[in-house]
Amino acid sequence: MSPGILNPAYALYEHLLERKIKAGGSIEHVAIIQDGNRRYAHQRGIPKILGHSLGADTSEMVADWCLELGIKHLTLYTFSMENFMRDEEEKLYLFGLIKNKFKELCTSEKIHRNSVCVRAIGRTELLPKDLRDEILRTEEATRKYGKMHLNIAVAYGGQRELVDAARALAAEVRAGKINAKDVSEELVAEHLYPQGGTAVPKVDLIIRTGGEYRTSNFLPWQANGNECAAYFCAPYWPEFRKIDFLRAIRTAQTRRSGGRASQQA
Repeated sequence: MSPGILNPAYALYEHLLERKIKAGGSIEHVAIIQDGNRRYAHQRGIPKILGHSLGADTSEMVADWCLELGIKHLTLYTFSMENFMRDEEEKLYLFGLIKNKFKELCTSEKIHRNSVCVRAIGRTELLPKDLRDEILRTEEATRKYGKMHLNIAVAYGGQRELVDAARALAAEVRAGKINAKDVSEELVAEHLYPQGGTAVPKVDLIIRTGGEYRTSNFLPWQANGNECAAYFCAPYWPEFRKIDFLRAIRTAQTRRSGGRASQQA
């Protein structure tokens, strides 16, 4: 089919999906495992660092789509604890890319106009100091906003998050600040990342790109339960389109109205 015929068809499909989404149930928190940057680059014979750069562009577009749809929370799995095992050249590039993106977010007119609160979740103390400083500047500049929350999971691991929360709670019990019998789900949630900040809410939808069918230790506490849908799709992250995103949102809404909890695309 020629592009002239295909593009209007996709535009119409996108429009219909958006109408259904806006008429459907509320999806407030979307979490995305941004997978496939390196495979995308390998497939096209370009440097893997360019794949990461193109993936960062996709992340910006997804944040825009969330604003358009009124989604209140977006959490992006940007750099895992396992990513520290990558070669130094790639890690340095990724740290620089993440730092530059936080710097852009800090001064972005769109971020401030739309009252987007930006924060990092993870073991940020393990990151280079210049990146930590940029994260803190951005968090401080957007801390009072609340129309939308953009959570960047960096130096993040789900099991590590639970271990850190357990240790923090145990320390408070030993110090006599709380009683062990008073530990509740709500109290555990308060000690998850970012510790000392507003807790990341329950996840309504996890999306994973790149053709893998696993959630990779991402937000295990927040994504647990029957209310969280999972959507796995084939496109690598740099080629993830708005229509893919809309399909994922619509799948989550269908799940809430009695459909299946997961979908493959």
